[in-house]
Amino acid sequence: MASVSDWQPTASLEILRHRARLLSHTRHFFEERQVLEVDTPALINTAVTDIHLRPLEVALGSDKKYLHTSPEYAMKRLLAAGSGDIYQLCHVYRGEEQSRHHNAEFMLLEWYRVGFDMESLIAEVMDLLDRYSQALDLPARPRIQQRYRDLLREQLAIDPLEIEHSALRDLACQHGLDSVSAKALSRDELLDFLVGSVVGPTLGQGSWLALTHYPASQAALAELDPQDPAVALRFEIYADGIELANGFVELTDVTEQRQRFERDNLVRRQAGLADYALDERLLAALDAGIPKCAGVALGFDRALMVCSGM
Repeated sequence: MASVSDWQPTASLEILRHRARLLSHTRHFFEERQVLEVDTPALINTAVTDIHLRPLEVALGSDKKYLHTSPEYAMKRLLAAGSGDIYQLCHVYRGEEQSRHHNAEFMLLEWYRVGFDMESLIAEVMDLLDRYSQALDLPARPRIQQRYRDLLREQLAIDPLEIEHSALRDLACQHGLDSVSAKALSRDELLDFLVGSVVGPTLGQGSWLALTHYPASQAALAELDPQDPAVALRFEIYADGIELANGFVELTDVTEQRQRFERDNLVRRQAGLADYALDERLLAALDAGIPKCAGVALGFDRALMVCSGM
């Protein structure tokens, strides 16, 4: 536990000032680009099926609700209703491990751009991060882009799309994962371990780095690349070894989305976890039709950390 002498109110106030400045610049940034700010409920009826996210449950009498892990599903319903370009600043809640970079509650900045491809959205994320740096009188950072497959070939000498499961397990153990845990993990979970603990901390040192074209098995809610269906039109942004943002060219095919949700629940059952009901309101929105768009979620608190030198 921190002692009274560890408390530095002056530093804390400076961070609050930085935070307020970046929030103001965020709203000016999107106003200049005519992107509409929206506000959707934090308390929702249906949890996400993604096995990597743990929604927090809320009991309301005999009803079970959830705190949202992201405003994504609600914002996609707005897109289907004809909202056009939208963004949201909100607190989200995830029952995951707690660490310096993981809190159960944190602020997320999420936005959707109609007609954007992945390259356009990556550029816009980096434009916003540049705005943050300028607001805090920091030097400009170079912009780097690299494909997931190329990076792992370069840093780990493996092809993440071709490597055998057993070899991937052995490699994870060489990098500190215990053998019992390694045997229980899927290919994608082993890749996530290697990216999170070995590769990720090296990325974006002094730069904004976009890691693109994740394996199709990690597509989440992203479209597959029509030029190479083995990979998804998904990217993450890193700076100083910290993942700041996760973005997609959004999947709009309701049949494919339903199948992905059902596969999520199958994986949940195999892992001994409870099924979650599919979000039929999102599926109905996809069925009604949402425009071709790209969307991204940026961890505002992490961006503040990087830009404030915390």
